[in-house]
Amino acid sequence: SDPRTDPWPLVHSPLPVTLLFAFYLLVVALGPFYMRKRKQLKLQGLLIAYNLAMMTLSSYMFYEFLVTSVLDNYSYLCQPVDYSRSELGMRMARVCWWFFFSKVIELLDTVFFILRKKQEQVTFLHVYHHGTMLFNWWSGVKYVPGGQAFFIGMLNSFVHIFMYGYYALASLGPQMHRYLWWKRYLTIMQLCQFVAIAAHSSYNLFTECPFPDGFNIAVFLYSLSLIALFLHFYYRTYTRGKQ
Repeated sequence: SDPRTDPWPLVHSPLPVTLLFAFYLLVVALGPFYMRKRKQLKLQGLLIAYNLAMMTLSSYMFYEFLVTSVLDNYSYLCQPVDYSRSELGMRMARVCWWFFFSKVIELLDTVFFILRKKQEQVTFLHVYHHGTMLFNWWSGVKYVPGGQAFFIGMLNSFVHIFMYGYYALASLGPQMHRYLWWKRYLTIMQLCQFVAIAAHSSYNLFTECPFPDGFNIAVFLYSLSLIALFLHFYYRTYTRGKQ
């Protein structure tokens, strides 16, 4: 493990993240039963504040990933982790931790769906993506906070600026629906993101790069799973739905 990040919150042991994930699955399983005979909650003010806060956090992380990688002359083809305690090395490690912690915060997306009785939104894709990202980035921050991993965080933060911007507009009410015509293009952006990450991680499997192949293989396979799931979602929502 990286001695720089090991003492940071939630990093040292997998137990806190595992317990958090178990509690998350418990909420997913039992939440709908709890809400079955209760009135759905509106949460409009809370949702607006939450989505704007997540949009701001995503903007901050994208800025940090981009600027730090430029200042430290990061390569998009091969970038080993800088395990030094240099200013830029620590700056990259810190934004990687914030990206991991944002995945903890994003579990609230599911909680809000359940409280608003939007159970149709809590799909396998939704739960799989939220749950696995938690463990993926826990291992990333513990072992490789930086290097090739920066590209994933930077690209995902960029996409989430638009995603939480969309959610913020949607939470303003039905009068905003006519301004949300670009939902389909948001899904396309997410798909392009996964294709880019898969290409980025697979490149190093065929070149000599001092970044752990195990992580690149895991990222590549995970990206393929998300591409398949998002393509199915796209077909079901935008193609089959119109037919």
